[in-house]
Amino acid sequence: MEPNRVAATSRIGYAARMNALPPASERLDQEAERAATDRSWTGRTTEAFRNLPHDLLLDARTGRSSRSSAARADIRDGLRLWRLALSLGWLDIKLRYRGSALGPFWLTLSSAVMIGSMGYIYSMLFHTVLRDYLPFLAVSVILWQAGIGAVASEACNSFLNAEQTIRSMRMPFTVQVLRTVVSNVIVLGHNVVVPLAVFAIFGAWPGFHALISLPGLALWLLDGAAACYLLGSVCARFRDIPPIIGSVMQIAYYITPVIWKPSQLGARGWWLPLNPFYPLLEVVREPLLGQVPTLLIWGTALGYSAVLWIVAWMIFVRARSRIAFWV
Repeated sequence: MEPNRVAATSRIGYAARMNALPPASERLDQEAERAATDRSWTGRTTEAFRNLPHDLLLDARTGRSSRSSAARADIRDGLRLWRLALSLGWLDIKLRYRGSALGPFWLTLSSAVMIGSMGYIYSMLFHTVLRDYLPFLAVSVILWQAGIGAVASEACNSFLNAEQTIRSMRMPFTVQVLRTVVSNVIVLGHNVVVPLAVFAIFGAWPGFHALISLPGLALWLLDGAAACYLLGSVCARFRDIPPIIGSVMQIAYYITPVIWKPSQLGARGWWLPLNPFYPLLEVVREPLLGQVPTLLIWGTALGYSAVLWIVAWMIFVRARSRIAFWV
């Protein structure tokens, strides 16, 4: 028999045997039900169930304090595996652009073309000087598309994309969160080339003020992780949420000063701090444009981040033990 035909026959046989097996979650449920109804277990205390192998019952503890301690242990163990998260995030980028000549720089090239054309058209519509407007547009669009918008979109699938891993091995969910954050940091890193090229063309370098953006970027990392815990858990349960998040982010793109400057609103811009994306964008964007964010911007950004982390923690504590059955 030809080697290719032997390989194809082996693959078909393997697929047939795997399809005959029940799903992992179903096997776990069957094992747990069998252990609970077996007469040999009659009269035993719940201590016996605690002694079951961890891969049999994922989380038998249901108390609030137990769920909180399990979530803390998940984060602690996941942070210890940061090297694995780095490798997985880098591998995701390599696989996404496998076989491509330019790889992720296709996204950089398309962003550069879009920013150049948008800058020329909108500078005429807004009656602004291209030299002043294009650096603002380049920084804003890249920070939104490769930063805030990309994290919100990827966070919805942080657990769904790792379905096979979550079902096949016991690994902290925090590893998947860090993996998503790492891959987005890589995408943002190679898109920074676009605003750097605009700065070089127009001589609009921000100077040492750009270093003030580092605390803002650190805040973005924490908020990105919180978004993965929150949206990853919710979207694993409700599959209609990702399209809703996509629509909300599209609306937020237009009501947040990304393609228009906040100064264009004048006195009518009093409502801007009510938009949670505005202060989060400003703590990184203003230093890159040679400005220093005000205390109001930093205060509102930290306040919205605190609310996000509290909500993400409550949802993750509640949903953590069920995520493996939802994905």
